[in-house]
Amino acid sequence: MMLTVLGVAYPLAPVSRDAVGGAEQVLAQLDAALVRRGHRSIVVACGGSRVEGVLVATPRRDGILDDAARTAAHAAHREAIAAALARWPVDLVHLHGIDFHAYLPPPGVPALVTLHLPLAWYPPEALHPQRPDTWLHAVSAAQRQGAPGDLVLLPDIPNGVAIDELAARHARRGFALALGRICPEKGFHIALAAAKTAGVGLLLGGQVYRYEAHERYFRDEIAPRLDRWRRFLGPLDFARKRRLLTAARCLLVPSLVAETGSLVAMEALACGTPVIAFPNGALTEVIEHGVTGFLVRDGQEMAEAIGAAGRIDPEACRRAARERFSAERTVARYLAVYEDLVRRRSHAA
Repeated sequence: MMLTVLGVAYPLAPVSRDAVGGAEQVLAQLDAALVRRGHRSIVVACGGSRVEGVLVATPRRDGILDDAARTAAHAAHREAIAAALARWPVDLVHLHGIDFHAYLPPPGVPALVTLHLPLAWYPPEALHPQRPDTWLHAVSAAQRQGAPGDLVLLPDIPNGVAIDELAARHARRGFALALGRICPEKGFHIALAAAKTAGVGLLLGGQVYRYEAHERYFRDEIAPRLDRWRRFLGPLDFARKRRLLTAARCLLVPSLVAETGSLVAMEALACGTPVIAFPNGALTEVIEHGVTGFLVRDGQEMAEAIGAAGRIDPEACRRAARERFSAERTVARYLAVYEDLVRRRSHAA
């Protein structure tokens, strides 16, 4: 079955394989896989996005990301989605943004919604869409736990990473690494403090998006903890991220919220690098304590685990990634769901 899939991104973050956010990386992954397999991929995303299929770009918001910016972005997304549906014979719309309910297309084409974030972060009305042929799914068992009893979800589709592309080898160095969106819930101030306690350097890579709370967090909690040995690198492209993940002694994931499926932790394991994290959400599903890293309770335990990271066998990390976190398996499951939802629609018609 040859498909035309309209992927719809969160409107305030560009899509590419180099994106910081997991939802944007997953969309880029699916877009590339569709094109490789001969399908048509159309992506609605903000300017600055890079895709393999057709990009329908909406204006990129370079100022403060406040309510006014969100309202304007939602309107632009609605217009772009309508234009794409009018131009191409779309078989399925796949939405990835936490605010997907603000730009759901009118009834007609089946819509799949990937819930990339904790379910409690979505408005209740978003999780119970009134639009026909609109299907939701989670990305991990941990994310699904505690879901409302009346919430209808398709089977989970866990995230995966490009195992083969992460197989590069580099000499190990002594620094710890932390990567992601620079915002309060990611807890990177704890990683910086733990690395200092452990007496090791830390490289922090990521994006400070222009939300007021994110910029304040960087100014008040991150910048004062930076020094000669603990540095902020800004956003990293895939090649540089891979090089640092492969060279680091460990990856630190001090997330303070229930992670739904940590792509960067999976990437670290694929590089043979142990992960030290708080046991929040799906991180307990990704990391096998004492085998592929350590699950710790606070900054002091994180500092102790940094010192013990050398006891973790890199090959055990790589083996776990190959067996459990393959992007090919993730893509195959999405394609199967795409085909099933399109067939359901055609049979109903």
